[in-house]
Amino acid sequence: MASMRDIKRRKSSIQGTQQITKAMKLVSTVKLQRARANAERSKSYFDCMFRTVNSILSRVGHVEHKYLLPGNSQKKAVIVITSNRGLAGGYNSNVVKLVTRHESWNKEDIVVYAIGNKGREALARNGYEIKEVLSEVVEEPAYTDAMLLSQRLLKAFAEDEIGEIYLAYTSFKNTVSHEPKLLKLLPVEFEEQSAEEAKEQNSIMNFEPEDVEALDMIVPKYITSLIYGALTEAVASENGARMQAMDSATSNAEEMISDLALKYNRARQGSITQELTEIIAGAEALG
Repeated sequence: MASMRDIKRRKSSIQGTQQITKAMKLVSTVKLQRARANAERSKSYFDCMFRTVNSILSRVGHVEHKYLLPGNSQKKAVIVITSNRGLAGGYNSNVVKLVTRHESWNKEDIVVYAIGNKGREALARNGYEIKEVLSEVVEEPAYTDAMLLSQRLLKAFAEDEIGEIYLAYTSFKNTVSHEPKLLKLLPVEFEEQSAEEAKEQNSIMNFEPEDVEALDMIVPKYITSLIYGALTEAVASENGARMQAMDSATSNAEEMISDLALKYNRARQGSITQELTEIIAGAEALG
């Protein structure tokens, strides 16, 4: 059995850790409130953008456009959004698994645009090519950051450096529910309308200017919107995951402290009993 000194030292150490986890939970809670408000405020716009583009393309049919056809390159660009810090449960590892465990992908064909150091470190260890690192973007996501990244990716797509573009991030459902997602950005995919939907929406889709020029303007905004929406949801998910992890760590520390307190009392009682036994035995020996 450990000595009382060892138990006391261990208990003191856990109490110090518990204070840290409590503080981190409070910080994450405050950050979560702000990030969740930002994500919820922008979510309706990005959902509307997604539905609108999907509706336009489904009505138009098969238009010959560079953004709707696979590129000539076998390379796939994957935007991986993780955090710069750990202690967030499985938040980072779940996003990394979307890339490393994709059944139809070859590692040699993937180029990673890493937003967040944790994703960059994990994928670099697994041998993936890291094309760009944008660690600062995830701290305070801005629409400008998403737009600049979108422009670089679309340029690489147009020049056949990459043939497909994907987005790996964590979707924010609520404070305790976060879902890792892998979304294909380019070529743009859309759901075919059923016969009933086609009858209900039988209006003719006219473009001004022409359809190719219109898609040249619409698709970049669509891509930028999805990237920025993913950034805002990922930040909210990160803080929600960290808050949960720190809450669990605090509860576990409380249980360990209670267990150590019980062990300390038992050791103390055993020590007192042993001292009394020795005193009584000594007194009897003298008598």
